[in-house]
Amino acid sequence: MSSTAITPTAALSRLDLGNRRGHLLVRVVLTAFAAGIVALWWSDPTSLRGAGALVTAAGRLSGLLGAYLVLVQLLLMARLGWFERAVGFDRLTAWHRGLGTNTVLLLVAHALLVVEGYSLSDHRDVVSTGWRIVSTYPDMLKATAGLLVFGLVAVTSARAVRRRVSYEAWYAVHLGSYAAVALAFGHQMATGTDFVGHTLNRVLWWAMYLLVAGAIVLWRLVIPARAWFRYRLLVDKVVVEGPGVVSVTMRGRRLDELGARAGHFMLWRFLAPGHLWSAHPYSLSAAPDGRRMRITVKDAGDHSAALAHLRAGTPVLAEGPFGHFTLDRTTRNRILFVAGGAGIGPIRALAEELATANGRPDAVLVYRASRDVDLVLRHELDELAQRTGMRVHYLVGRRQELGQDPLSVTDLRNLVPDARSRDVFVCGPPGMTHAVLRAMRELRVPPAQLHSEEFEL
Repeated sequence: MSSTAITPTAALSRLDLGNRRGHLLVRVVLTAFAAGIVALWWSDPTSLRGAGALVTAAGRLSGLLGAYLVLVQLLLMARLGWFERAVGFDRLTAWHRGLGTNTVLLLVAHALLVVEGYSLSDHRDVVSTGWRIVSTYPDMLKATAGLLVFGLVAVTSARAVRRRVSYEAWYAVHLGSYAAVALAFGHQMATGTDFVGHTLNRVLWWAMYLLVAGAIVLWRLVIPARAWFRYRLLVDKVVVEGPGVVSVTMRGRRLDELGARAGHFMLWRFLAPGHLWSAHPYSLSAAPDGRRMRITVKDAGDHSAALAHLRAGTPVLAEGPFGHFTLDRTTRNRILFVAGGAGIGPIRALAEELATANGRPDAVLVYRASRDVDLVLRHELDELAQRTGMRVHYLVGRRQELGQDPLSVTDLRNLVPDARSRDVFVCGPPGMTHAVLRAMRELRVPPAQLHSEEFEL
């Protein structure tokens, strides 16, 4: 695939302007829908006299907004191509995480406020009122089960828990959110004050749910399946690169039409036992050439470890490409790459694309690892350095052994004294990435020249 390494600053500015406009438009649309839901709640003629009525009304509003945010959450992760291009996959993921806790809090507040409001209005204790609602109102048992599932999703998404739960278990719990939506929907139509007797509201609410469901089915199922028939992506070979690290090369047809570039990541689903029910995000570790694509994966769970056992010919469903960690974001003709851990995959791909476009680029690559055995793809980097003149520095050793952080401001200044005149691409574990970016800022590298991608392993 032909590629251009350097984009003029004016073109980059137009690209950033388009991203900002798309981002703003999405925010405006989502906020407008939320305002419409508040208007729907406000238009209900139910009397707000008395503490019970006021508390119940607050519960209704929190329920409506909570249900809306659930749909927004599903839409954020529905893999809509135009959505990702307008906002960016990383920002969509950040929104998804940020809204998650607030969404569950609204749903819990809805349940508690409605029970409290009914209790005040009926002059009964909260426990008996809650049991009466759950046991006698239509579809309330299913709604309660749905709320419990949402609570489980929220708990497993907490950082402290997430680190201790495998990706496969986390993914299975999150799939339950679809069932939770279905379980909770019925009680809205059956008992919701804003919908019982309000035909227009019911039609609009149904339309919103069906729109989101249609988007999920189309973008998560239909489009990936259609893409396989178009590109016929198959596993070509699996190579063990080091302890717990494998590269998977895939072959196909017309792969240049995907638009994938070095630095992009895609969601990969291998149609083999143990892989079928989950799609995982892995970055390309080689510049795509229109015939093959490669990922290099470190063992971080059941799924990634099982990649070593994939067989040649296994069909692959791929969604994407995603991300903005690409060379068309550069503002300078000189590049500094900094990699650590699994981050060497996309960095190696970027270095290859840069060499293909510029022949002998002015590039420096800094590769941080705890042990020599962890220097994955070293033979490829050495060959690339010999062929293109790119300077490669291997920083090996644990900080306790070295007595210092080899990626400190002082060491980076000594290693790359002209860093300020370079675009800097950083990819690796969050701690390393943040430390390098902080060092670059202390070295007064302009923000427009800093590009990063993180890996939580």
